[in-house]
Amino acid sequence: MDRRIGTVTIIVTNRTSQAQKVNQILCDYGEMIIGRMGLPYAPGNLHIIALIVHATNDEIGALTGKLGALPGVSVKSSLTKI
Repeated sequence: MDRRIGTVTIIVTNRTSQAQKVNQILCDYGEMIIGRMGLPYAPGNLHIIALIVHATNDEIGALTGKLGALPGVSVKSSLTKI
């Protein structure tokens, strides 16, 4: 299966209740994550995480699906073939 490289952006609006769950999911899929940057945005009470990933469509879909199923978590991805 073709592997892709791309970005996954995660916006967390309820950090108190979701941080541990988000971090556990990211740990579970850690082998596909090349890089990670997290930034708090205090004026909007948001926390933004940007990931660089390298994996198959199915693997990236599983990661984004689990994250997106959490209340207060929004996820978007952008991928390309290499």
